Amino acid sequence: MSVAEALKLAAEADLDLVEVAPTARPPVCRLMDYGKFKYESAVKARESRKNQTQTVVKEIKLRPKIDPHDYGTKKGHVERFLKAGDKVKVTIMFRGREQSRPELGYRLLQRLAEDVGELGFVESQPKQDGRNMIMVIGPHKKKSENRAHAGQANNRPVPTQRAADAPPPPPAPAESEPASDGAAVPGPA
Repeated sequence: MSVAEALKLAAEADLDLVEVAPTARPPVCRLMDYGKFKYESAVKARESRKNQTQTVVKEIKLRPKIDPHDYGTKKGHVERFLKAGDKVKVTIMFRGREQSRPELGYRLLQRLAEDVGELGFVESQPKQDGRNMIMVIGPHKKKSENRAHAGQANNRPVPTQRAADAPPPPPAPAESEPASDGAAVPGPA
């Protein structure tokens, strides 16, 4: 079909002639409402962007000589971040003589990885970077899955009271009424 015939068909159908595959031999064209096509493709792109989640990397800093209680607190933070679906970058900072004992930091990172093993996995193994040793832990569940899981938990039906089962409303307080002799009788205060 020639271009002129295709344009004539498009004008008769009140549509646009859109070239779909210009590199094909012969080029492929299509009759369509181009404005509607652009709008629908923009809506699809918006929907796909809405379903995407930004990957957030949270960071926790530790020292090789950390107190057991402080370790428990930091571990709790890591667990919270992983439950939320975020990655966690664990950094161990070495100072002074601690730099000559990187195995202490390595053991601490391995212990942390074992403690949070059910929530996440080690994405990058511990590696020395100057005075710091770094390890990245990723969550087993993605952020969108966590959000969907939390939404299902929040959508449980809540028991409501029916009007027949509801207790009667409390009586309204009585206001002071004038006595027959014109003096006010004090009501409940």
